[in-house]
Amino acid sequence: MNDNYNLTLLKVHFTAVLFGLTGVLGAVIQSSPKVLVLGRVIIACSALGLFFLIKRQPLTKLCKRDFSFQILLSMMLMAHWVTFYIAIKAGGVAVGTLGFASFPGFAALSETLLFKERLKYREFWLLIAISLGLILVTPSFEFGDRATQGLLWGILSGAIYGLLAVFNRKNASKLSGSQASFWQYFFGILVLLPFSYQQLPTVPALDWFWIACIGLLCTSLAYTLFVSSLKTINARTAAMIISLEPVYAIIIAWIWLGEIPSLRMIIGGLLIVVSVAIVNLKK
Repeated sequence: MNDNYNLTLLKVHFTAVLFGLTGVLGAVIQSSPKVLVLGRVIIACSALGLFFLIKRQPLTKLCKRDFSFQILLSMMLMAHWVTFYIAIKAGGVAVGTLGFASFPGFAALSETLLFKERLKYREFWLLIAISLGLILVTPSFEFGDRATQGLLWGILSGAIYGLLAVFNRKNASKLSGSQASFWQYFFGILVLLPFSYQQLPTVPALDWFWIACIGLLCTSLAYTLFVSSLKTINARTAAMIISLEPVYAIIIAWIWLGEIPSLRMIIGGLLIVVSVAIVNLKK
């Protein structure tokens, strides 16, 4: 049992590495964020569809209301991914990823506003810690600075994802994670195609290779590993490990791309990551 538990912990850490790799590959890929995300959802949706076909698992039928809700969630997911890759391309992996890492704070605020849930004491301090961390991470307090723009895009991506996470609470009672993902990827293709289909033939072969890695490894495989790990470890332990995603992303970018974060950025990033981990641990 102990060996199985340790193996599961390694599996979740590997999932966090794959999630972190998403941002690094976004910096490597030359295509625009819209094309990148379209390629990602095409590949991820196809992989999930093949999985359902092999398992002979039928798709859950959606009523008109659920159908509309999945389209809304899909639009939010696509907006989150597109803004995330804009952040990476504008500000670099460290800045963009740490901006997105603020999403637990936005999730707490969204729950307070939408579900009238009282902001807990630890979540109040989480918001303060994230705010201080973002101030330290900010490359420059001039809006014209491209790296600062990247941070703002990352924060916007985190805000959208925080709201999406709250909406998915309602979604979880109706659809399994894999089915919800399939529908959101499918509708995501329909949302992005009108804006990006003309650019698809011009995407270089190497870009397609990296996009396939994001779709298969960083999306389909990472999600499967994460869900399967929850059979052995509890959700808060898994969430605490996943909160290390920015750390892994920065390390990979440091080794692969030579992006060396400043000391102030490291301190700000640690403040964000550690505060998120502590809140997850205490839940």
